[in-house]
Amino acid sequence: MDDSVSDEGGHPMTEHPAYLRVADELRAGIRDGTYAPGSHLPSQRALAAQYGLSEIVIRAAFAVLRNEGLVTTQARSRTVVRDRPPMRLRIATERYQRELHHASSDEPETSFTADRRIPWEQYRLDRTFREVEATPELTALFEVEPGTMLLERRFVFSAGDDPQQMSHTYLPLELVAGTPVADPANEPWPGGTPAQLASLGHPLSRVEESIKARMPTPEEIETLHIAPGVPVFSITRRMISRGRVLEVAADIVIPADQAILDYAIDLQAPPSSPE
Repeated sequence: MDDSVSDEGGHPMTEHPAYLRVADELRAGIRDGTYAPGSHLPSQRALAAQYGLSEIVIRAAFAVLRNEGLVTTQARSRTVVRDRPPMRLRIATERYQRELHHASSDEPETSFTADRRIPWEQYRLDRTFREVEATPELTALFEVEPGTMLLERRFVFSAGDDPQQMSHTYLPLELVAGTPVADPANEPWPGGTPAQLASLGHPLSRVEESIKARMPTPEEIETLHIAPGVPVFSITRRMISRGRVLEVAADIVIPADQAILDYAIDLQAPPSSPE
């Protein structure tokens, strides 16, 4: 495979680099099912012979695919196509409405189980609770005085044995201290945080979310088994009841190859103009 061609005047013109062309063809094979999830790509030596290139070039093509989260390298340098999980849906209005109106007689669920369409029996929630003083960032998000004490809750959400989401959430300590909400033994709580706040007499009236994409931290990579090159969605959330901020999530972390952030916004038609 030649790396260059000539233009109409016979002058050399650089094409797409060889390693990127190989990566493009392998990526297409992954997407069309030629290389199924869990299967091995051809060896570097075989691909070098097939394309008439050096193994260094093929190694660079593999690196591109690894950085895109499409493949992983296992023992003996076997390159395996990643099993890409089904995409999850996060529909803001509907997901919180379901939690808000969850009743004790309903089948247990939270927005996490609903998003992933898993039964309650497959839901796993690792949690750590502690009392902390609000940082300047949390002070601003809660709109409270500096030094306000909060209950910090660190969660790792799993579907079966597959960890899929992390979050750090905070509640005003004076609101939840001594209540069932402050007891980690009561997690997971059917209906999630909206149901917890409602049980304290504070039904939600508003939810705000701010979303950004970033690269994961080492802790997030290890906990959520994130492949090299895969970014995460980082979601900052505020739950509000009657104008008061009662919960802040800073932040919720979801691997970007596992989520579609899908939002529906209903717009009221403008009033008719008077005749």
